[in-house]
Amino acid sequence: MRIRLVATTAVAAGALTALSAVPAQAAEYNSALKIRGIQYDAPGSDSNRCSGGNTAQEYLTIKNYSRSTTVNLKGYVVKDAAGNKFTFTASHTLQPGDYVKLRGGNGSDSDAKNVVYRDNCNFMWNNDKDTIYVYKPSGSRADVHSYTRSGSDADHNGYITYHG
Repeated sequence: MRIRLVATTAVAAGALTALSAVPAQAAEYNSALKIRGIQYDAPGSDSNRCSGGNTAQEYLTIKNYSRSTTVNLKGYVVKDAAGNKFTFTASHTLQPGDYVKLRGGNGSDSDAKNVVYRDNCNFMWNNDKDTIYVYKPSGSRADVHSYTRSGSDADHNGYITYHG
């Protein structure tokens, strides 16, 4: 009996070690809303001028992966590792399978065109590496992903897909 107890304890400790070795960003969150992909590096030279800049070419695509639940984005928060954040303050509904592009710069939000603008001309995502967090209105985490230019963007086009 002592041998079984030691073996069981060793297996349990090994499983616990394996679980704790998984980084937080690799966890799957129980949420219909997930990051589909990110254009973290706007094409061309970065220019955060409100007039003539290219911050609108940097965007985060968030998709409703539910098969039956409509999600209202009001109250959801998107943050980066440095603490820059955007809160969806207006109602914007995503039907099952629908998505929205959260763009930098200024523009007119549109359900029909699946776009919400941050109304901020500064770039939110770093061109070399960053972490993207999406929080539910309750404050619980909906999704998180980290990237590095060299490790995550195989074709070096500034776009990374997470959930297809």
